[in-house]
Amino acid sequence: MTYGATKTSVLSASVGDYLKAVWSLGGAGAASTKEISVHLSVAPASVTSMLGRLQEMGLVRYERYRGASLTELGRAEALRLVRRHRLIETFLLEHLGYDWQEVHEEAERLEHAVSDGFTERLAELLGHPDRDPHGDPIPTPEGALAVDDSSPLREAEAGGWVRIYKVSDESTEALDYLGERGLVPGRLLHIEETRELDGVVTVRDEDGGTYALGDSLARSVFIRREPRLSA
Repeated sequence: MTYGATKTSVLSASVGDYLKAVWSLGGAGAASTKEISVHLSVAPASVTSMLGRLQEMGLVRYERYRGASLTELGRAEALRLVRRHRLIETFLLEHLGYDWQEVHEEAERLEHAVSDGFTERLAELLGHPDRDPHGDPIPTPEGALAVDDSSPLREAEAGGWVRIYKVSDESTEALDYLGERGLVPGRLLHIEETRELDGVVTVRDEDGGTYALGDSLARSVFIRREPRLSA
């Protein structure tokens, strides 16, 4: 079933935000009320009330002390919105001159204002990209999502080459810092040093530039190893 055929396409913006939050936080498991509350900056009591409503709508399975997980219908709706959001981000960057640290918030506002038909025309205009500006995979119209086998830079071992796969879009300050230094998806890096004491990871790029990334930054950059390259 394609996104255009879902019966949930007229759901409110708040419902969509909750479904995306459960999808993002819970993955294949469950997201707790506390996690959703923090993620959406909503009071826990309001989260509990909304999750009960979503369960009545057949979009989530909710148990008070175990959290919420998406039903098949809820997952389809969440991925429909994720696809729309990431395509809008790509359009804003490539065609409207937005910086990559600006596109997330703008897409959050626009994703609830356009139709599925608009989304698919946008995908065609963009040449059906498979990743957004931050490297996150874009779901297909049928709801398929590429397997993400990346891992945080913070977990990399010193001495090897890695390639940046994606970067978290949660902090505009982090995106500013990384973008100014060219530490973007596709960039090849050598891991010079990892420090367990303070979490700092020092990397060297292909041009010889060296950067020491603190723990939070190193956790916001996701990489894939390049085992065939030597130091």
